[in-house]
Amino acid sequence: MTAIAQPVPLTRRISPATGLRNTGTLVWRNLVQIKHNPMELIDLSIQPIMFVLLFAYVFGPALAGSVSAYLPILIPGIIVQNAMFATLTTGVGLCTDVSKGVFDRFRSLPIGRSAPLAGRIAADTVKQAWSMMILLVMGIVIGFRVDTTWWALIPAFGLLLAFTLLFSWVSVFIGLMASEPEKVQIFGFVFIFPLSFLSNAFIPLSPKYPTWLRDIMQANPISQLADALRGMLIGHTTTPPISPQPVIGPAINALLWGAGIAVVFIPLSLWAYRKRT
Repeated sequence: MTAIAQPVPLTRRISPATGLRNTGTLVWRNLVQIKHNPMELIDLSIQPIMFVLLFAYVFGPALAGSVSAYLPILIPGIIVQNAMFATLTTGVGLCTDVSKGVFDRFRSLPIGRSAPLAGRIAADTVKQAWSMMILLVMGIVIGFRVDTTWWALIPAFGLLLAFTLLFSWVSVFIGLMASEPEKVQIFGFVFIFPLSFLSNAFIPLSPKYPTWLRDIMQANPISQLADALRGMLIGHTTTPPISPQPVIGPAINALLWGAGIAVVFIPLSLWAYRKRT
C-alpha cells in the first residue's frame, strides 16, 4: 500500500532566525535591483559629486575666503545633509512597491510580515554608505584632509548610519502614507530641506544671528551630527579661535534625537504598514 503524505500545517508565527533569513534575502533583492536599474546607483554617485563641487567652488570663496578654508566646514556638513536626503529613497521605494502590488505578493509567501519593510530599510542603509564614501573621496580629491586618524572614519560613519537608520522611519511613514512615489519626494523635501539649512552644516553659527535662531540651529540634530563628524575627522573647530572640537556631547545629542524620532515614527509606520498592506 502506498502511504499518503499528510499535509504539514502552516504555522502562523515565524521564528526570529527565519525572519532574519527572510530579511537578508529581501536586502539582497533590493540591492541586486541596481544591476537592472543602474541609474539608481548613478544618482547616488553623481548628485553627491555635483553638490560638493557646487558648494565648494561657488560658496567657498564667499563664505570662508577660499575653497581649502571652506572644505573642513563643508565636507562633514554635506555628508550629513546628503544622508538625510538619501533616506527619501526608502520612502520612494516602499511607496513604489506597495503601489505596484509587490507587498501583496510578499504577504502570500511564508515569510515574516516585517521582513519586506526591514529588508528595504537595511538595503537603503547600504546605499547610503556608498553615497557617503563618494562624498568623502570627492572631498579628498579637491583638498579635504582627515587631520585626526583614518580609523576615525569607522565611528564617524557608524554614528551617521545609526542616526539615518533611526531617521529613515520618517521616510518610511511618508512612503506608506503617500499615494504616489512623487508625493514622497515633495513631502520629504518639505520636512528635510529646512531642517538641513537651519543648521551649521554649511556655515558656522554667527553672533549676528538672532538668539532664538542661533539656539534652534545649535539644537538641530544635523548640527549635532556635523559637529560630531568634524570632531572625529578634523579634531578642532573650523572657525577662530581654534580649539578642540567636542565629539561625545554632539554624538550623544544626535543619537538622542534619532531615538526620539524613532519612538514617534516607528509606531506610526507600523500602523500605516498594517493599514496599507
